[in-house]
Amino acid sequence: VPKEVHQNEARVAITPETVQRVIKKNGANFIVESGAGSGASISDQDYINAGAKIGTAKDAFSADVVLKIRPPQENPTLGDHEVNHIKEGSTLISFLYPGQNKPLVDQIRQKGITSFAMDQIPRITRAQTFDALSSMANIAGYKAVIMAAENFGRFFTGQMTAAGKLPPAKILVIGGGVAGLAAIATAKSLGAIVRGFDTRPAVKEQVESLGAEFLEVKGFNESGAGVGGYAKEMSKEFIEAEMKLFAKQCEEVDIVITTALIPGRPAPKLITKQMVELLKPGSVVVDLAAETGGNCELTEKDKVVTYNGVKIIGYTDLPSRMSGQSSALYSNNISKFFQSMINKSNEFNIDHKDEVVRGAIVTQNKELLWPNPNPPMLDASKTSKPKV
Repeated sequence: VPKEVHQNEARVAITPETVQRVIKKNGANFIVESGAGSGASISDQDYINAGAKIGTAKDAFSADVVLKIRPPQENPTLGDHEVNHIKEGSTLISFLYPGQNKPLVDQIRQKGITSFAMDQIPRITRAQTFDALSSMANIAGYKAVIMAAENFGRFFTGQMTAAGKLPPAKILVIGGGVAGLAAIATAKSLGAIVRGFDTRPAVKEQVESLGAEFLEVKGFNESGAGVGGYAKEMSKEFIEAEMKLFAKQCEEVDIVITTALIPGRPAPKLITKQMVELLKPGSVVVDLAAETGGNCELTEKDKVVTYNGVKIIGYTDLPSRMSGQSSALYSNNISKFFQSMINKSNEFNIDHKDEVVRGAIVTQNKELLWPNPNPPMLDASKTSKPKV
């Protein structure tokens, strides 16, 4: 378990609680790089108490199985690229985003490393316990609302006080995936009036069950449900009607949280400069799609931009800003995925007939196995929603 060196990354792939659980069940030996858990307030001694050994970065990368969060990169501690320190024939499990990181994937393949991408785990019921993307999206949705509250100059909940009546904040959440549903649940729990939008009709029930109003584009019999539970790109006519709906909402709401992503494509531009101008001064936009270009035209990656009195937040490290919680959830996801490939004899066994393994595997025996030629389908209505 190496220390993450990506800028502002405070998470760690495995927590001491997970170390203890895996050792007890499977008898594995853990080598944790010194300081790996410091960003998540976990000390080396915590790992030692759980049964792990503390070592150097080289020690961690020379293990039979390397567990990480971020894709391998240049490492200042090693003075070299991390892939160069992973042994041929060993296994790497981390977020890899193979569609965006083809040169890195090729480097991993040429080295003879077996690699699994946590971001490619199929979104099917059996794999929910491994679904790190959903775990991180859940945290990002929650944190987006907290950051909006920090930057918004009023209460979320309406109040009657001796000094007068305070209206509740009105919040629009675009995108009804895990992040969007988490944002809706959090905003409702803080007393705001919440409206949700998604192109997938199946999401309507989930949004309404959380107490929010579901907005729809009238006059279209078009579904945005795509492969694997994600949304797909809509027709030009639908998008035009959708943009009119968003413009009208921007005249009314105080906060806009956008979470819309299309796999393998830049994020769709849903909030234009003109729409931002319709928002009242003091309003806040939190763009959770900033990593892939943003849903708002004015979003700048990892920055807060103020335009016409409106703050536009484009941070891409929201899960890392809750490093303790994120590390605990990711640790559960990655360890249970790893353990699913350990047989009854405590041997690591990669079964390509297992649809979860086949979906997540990227390279093996110097061959590129991504993308999975037969991805399992998922109905958006079957995705889990956060509890209020």
